[in-house]
Amino acid sequence: MTVKQFFDFAIGCGIEADPRGEKSVRKQLAMEKEEYENLPSERKKYYDREKLSNPYADSRILSNPSNGKVKNILCGIDIDVGEILLADLLSRRGKKIDLVVSHHPVGFSYSNFYDVMKMQAEIQSGWGVPINIAEDLLDERMSKVARSVMPRNHTKTVDAAKILGIALLNLHTPADNHVASYLGKIFSKKTGLRLKDVVKILEEIPEYERARKNFLPSPAIVVGKPSRSAGRVVVDMTGGTEGAEESIAKMASAGVGTIVGMHFSENHIKKAKESHINIVIAGHISSDTLGLNLLFDKIEKKFGKLNFISCGGFYRISRN
Repeated sequence: MTVKQFFDFAIGCGIEADPRGEKSVRKQLAMEKEEYENLPSERKKYYDREKLSNPYADSRILSNPSNGKVKNILCGIDIDVGEILLADLLSRRGKKIDLVVSHHPVGFSYSNFYDVMKMQAEIQSGWGVPINIAEDLLDERMSKVARSVMPRNHTKTVDAAKILGIALLNLHTPADNHVASYLGKIFSKKTGLRLKDVVKILEEIPEYERARKNFLPSPAIVVGKPSRSAGRVVVDMTGGTEGAEESIAKMASAGVGTIVGMHFSENHIKKAKESHINIVIAGHISSDTLGLNLLFDKIEKKFGKLNFISCGGFYRISRN
């Protein structure tokens, strides 16, 4: 398995696990192709052609000097220059690292990651929020996120990887899709839950259990009380980052009783309280780890066992 094969298969798995459904994602790719073909020739040279086959702007191969075979992977939720140097040091000491995998976007994939937020509108539509309202609320939020990432130094970590000849890629939404779908299926089969039951279900999942054993403050109820009825539970774990604060009230109107997510801003929590909607934070890094582990299980079933060295908050737990 080469770096490119690893990445392309991961993207395919992300499409299969996408909460919008594979058919909807394929339609998006077809629209992207049509948009590209209609561009003037002078603009095509600036077009990111990866978008024609990969619907997730926040996931990219960032450095791939030789497209070599992949067996030993250094994987972290966050990868910075320090982790790139760690990969080089391990290789020098005889533990050859073939590929560094980051979960969170870095480099080019970070500069454009807000593009994946568009998927949130369709997901919310599936929960009963009118699509026109969901899209309208999301537009302004996406603009704010886009402006916030513009001044960042996007190439720093990727530059280090290229200088040292280290293969680097990141998988953000493909992994987040897996945790969203995995938890969504669990809660869709449950009825009559109270918030304490929601937390208990999460704590029985190895990644969340490990977080609690390491004294991390999640899973946790941040809006509501343990004895309260959860009502209809939805899982909000993919789509780049938090959506519009105003969408919380629209979810409540659509009949959502509890939102299970990775993290929420104070403004989101305030809106939830005002809308009488419960919020359970499953945990950020533990949820990211769960998504990656589910994705890596599929990759290993396809290509065979890989050697993972965990760093940067990630911990490999195999279900194979």
